[in-house]
Amino acid sequence: MIRLTTALLAATFLAGAAQARTLAVAPGADAQERIQTALLDAKPGDVVELAAGRYELSDGLSLDVDDVTVKGAGPDATVLSFKGQKGAGEGLLVTSDRVTVRDLGVEDTKGDGVKSKGADQISFVNLRVEWMGGPNEKNGAYGVYPVSSTNVLIDKVVVKGASDAGIYVGQSKNIVVKRSRAEFNVAGIEIENSMNADVFDNVATHNAGGILVFDLPNLPQMGGHSTRLFRNRVVQNDTPNFAPKGNIVANVPTGTGVMIMANKNVHVFDNEIAENQSAAIMLVSYTEKFDDKTYNPLPRDIVVRDNRIGRNGWDPKFDGGTILAKMMGGTLPPVMWDGVTAAPGNSDVVRVRITDGPILNLQLPAPGALMQAKPVLAQTLGDTPIAEPAAVVLPKRQADLGA
Repeated sequence: MIRLTTALLAATFLAGAAQARTLAVAPGADAQERIQTALLDAKPGDVVELAAGRYELSDGLSLDVDDVTVKGAGPDATVLSFKGQKGAGEGLLVTSDRVTVRDLGVEDTKGDGVKSKGADQISFVNLRVEWMGGPNEKNGAYGVYPVSSTNVLIDKVVVKGASDAGIYVGQSKNIVVKRSRAEFNVAGIEIENSMNADVFDNVATHNAGGILVFDLPNLPQMGGHSTRLFRNRVVQNDTPNFAPKGNIVANVPTGTGVMIMANKNVHVFDNEIAENQSAAIMLVSYTEKFDDKTYNPLPRDIVVRDNRIGRNGWDPKFDGGTILAKMMGGTLPPVMWDGVTAAPGNSDVVRVRITDGPILNLQLPAPGALMQAKPVLAQTLGDTPIAEPAAVVLPKRQADLGA
């Protein structure tokens, strides 16, 4: 009986696999309707294949079918242009599981470029998302944007011109961002309110800020933790911050390499960080007012080690930065920590372990209390070992995609 049941299950699986189809779409008239129809008609296992060419689209696209691949002929060969987009939504929204979007270019969306929401095993591979007019506050906020998703793979993605973050992962779990490039965005790569992320072998250059790891209050998922940033090149982040006023990233100083704010257990190691005029690495507390009693505004359990840090911090673009730089002989040290160690209602012990000195510890008594700074220099900070998060392991189907 067991053998018969197993045979029936195998036969059912093979029958389903045999029914998988390729839904081919070519450029031309009615491309909007034909692509969206293919996405609606797709069944699990299908491939929606977009031929090489330019697709002029007037509205966003959406996919809500599991186990579908959306595939082009390459990020410069298959181009979805949303320059004529009438609404303000994203270019492509995915709300289903085990979806791969790959080998496409997405240009000039009014909102976000490519977004997933509530998806499991979402993979973005070999994509280009770009606003062709260059940095502009009217550009879409995010280029590649998985939110509230699990098992996220972002591999060989290029994003240029996002008015918030080029590659942004928010409120998600189990994340790999690798071999990607972010330039001319406000933030190059941002991991926000997320858990278990590996960010490695990327280039963040010519953004206002290179790589950010934040945790913010009053969001559905709180308590971001366990991120590793390693083997990245975070260089020449020099684009003036063009975020719309009121956005949290509007506060990121132009020329920031790596910024960690209010997150826990973040390890920064084996990166090249150079030619960022404000600072190489900043560890800061959240300074805005909040009423979320579960929120901890302080960075804690932070490790900074074994990075290759070149020239940084010669012209800091944050309040008090010029004065601090003069006090330090004209250039800020490689690592700057606000030094806040206690926040009302939070019992977490604040620990840092930093060996990439010199380090400027501002010793602020509270977040944002710059007027009460008591800056001191140290070659190292912290002598208690802080365990490194385990490597992120994605399901096999995603690991094979990113091989």
